[in-house]
Amino acid sequence: MKWGLSPNRDEMNGMNALQRPALPPALALTRTLAVASLIALVVLSLGWELWWAPVRPGGSWLALKALPLCLPLAGLLKNKMYTYRWLSLLVWIYFTEGVVRASSDRAPSLYFAILEVVLCLVLFVACALHVRYRFRHATELGSNSSEVMS
Repeated sequence: MKWGLSPNRDEMNGMNALQRPALPPALALTRTLAVASLIALVVLSLGWELWWAPVRPGGSWLALKALPLCLPLAGLLKNKMYTYRWLSLLVWIYFTEGVVRASSDRAPSLYFAILEVVLCLVLFVACALHVRYRFRHATELGSNSSEVMS
């Protein structure tokens, strides 16, 4: 314990970062897909509404829709199970927007809407599979589920 900070879970268990077991490849892949598709959705939301095909010339306030997508990024990077769960619900709002705009907008906005739908589906599948694989990994280890599930 350094600088009077409380110890993290690994320090309390006597593990350092090198002793921690590596994530299985499926978990690493789903985590990478979730983070990449979330970042791509943020970039798409900003680019779409500010530069590429804004509703009004010069950009629109719809670019603020990217802000809620920035919140789960820290949780995904810290590999928090709870973030994967609630993000898999949040993503359906963006999916719905993409479907509505794909059916009502014209090109080039139509193409961005289709891309948004695809990215939302990738993000949902990555989050759902990550949660499933984490539960499976926890039961295979036979350890306390709080160690793997946090």
